[in-house]
This record gives sequence, structure tokens and C-alpha cells, in this order.
Amino acid sequence: MDLYGAGAAGGPAARRPWSKEEDKMFERALVICPEHTPDRWAIIAAQLPGRTPQEAAEHYQALVADIDLIMRGAVDAPGSWDDDDGNDRRGGTGKPRGEERRRGVPWSEDEHRLFLEGLDRYGRGDWRNISRFAVRTRTPTQVASHAQKYFIRQANAGARDSKRKSIHDITTP
Repeated sequence: MDLYGAGAAGGPAARRPWSKEEDKMFERALVICPEHTPDRWAIIAAQLPGRTPQEAAEHYQALVADIDLIMRGAVDAPGSWDDDDGNDRRGGTGKPRGEERRRGVPWSEDEHRLFLEGLDRYGRGDWRNISRFAVRTRTPTQVASHAQKYFIRQANAGARDSKRKSIHDITTP
């Protein structure tokens, strides 16, 4: 099924791609109109001038399929449309030379406990899933760095000064 381009030969006329503004209106309409609302797609289409209920339903199914692919790790998550200046935040640092590196935000106890739960569930080394499903406020790189510090702290447990406490001393979720 071709949801964004022209239909098959002899099929329906070419469909227009969804604009950025239409996608934003579509997102707002989805929030207003929950999943089990009667005539959901007609109500949503009414918020989108020039779109039919069928187009709205098909657009939703395409988005659900995209999210499924992203969640399974089959494709990378797309950049944000909110980044209108054209900068891709994923590549390079994007900082001018000479600018000092920003320090990270310390992990909270709650985040550390979620990390420990994710470590139990997904195992050592699966930082992507721990980040994606357990500590959703941190990137896989941040989770890996935290894990490295945690394991070093655990390995040196007998040699450390007991006066200095650390979040890494918490060992149970």
C-alpha cells in the first residue's frame, strides 16, 4: 500500500504528501480524539482541511508502522522537525571552536534505581534497551558511562573511604 506517493497503475490519483503544518495539526487532533472515540477519523479529518477520514486513518497506520520499526531498532529515529535551522543534532558537536564543554546533569537516585532495574532486565552491555525502556531520560552513551563508573565503584568497594558517599553505592533497585 502506497501511503505517500502515487497509487498503483489504474489506482487512485496521486496523494499529496503531508506538510509539516498538517502533521502538527494531525498530532493535536490525535490528542483531542482518543483511540476509542466514535467516528474518530471523521473528527480528525475535520481538523485537517482537504484531508479525508481515510487519509487520516492511513497516515496514522503509516506512523504506527514507522514507530514499530524505530522501536525494534530496524531504522534510526528521524531528526526533529522542530529543528528548523537545518542543523542535525546527531552529527558532530555543533559548537563553535573554543566553546567550553557543558558538564552533564548528575544522575538522580530514581534514575540510578531505574538503571539497576534495567541492568537486571536487559543485562550488562545492552545500554540501548536500558536507555530506551528503563532510564528514558538518558541516552545509551550516558547509560554506558554511568555503568562504567558503577562497575568501577563496585570493584573498588573494599578500598574506598567510607566517608565519601556516591550514588553508585546503591546496589538494589
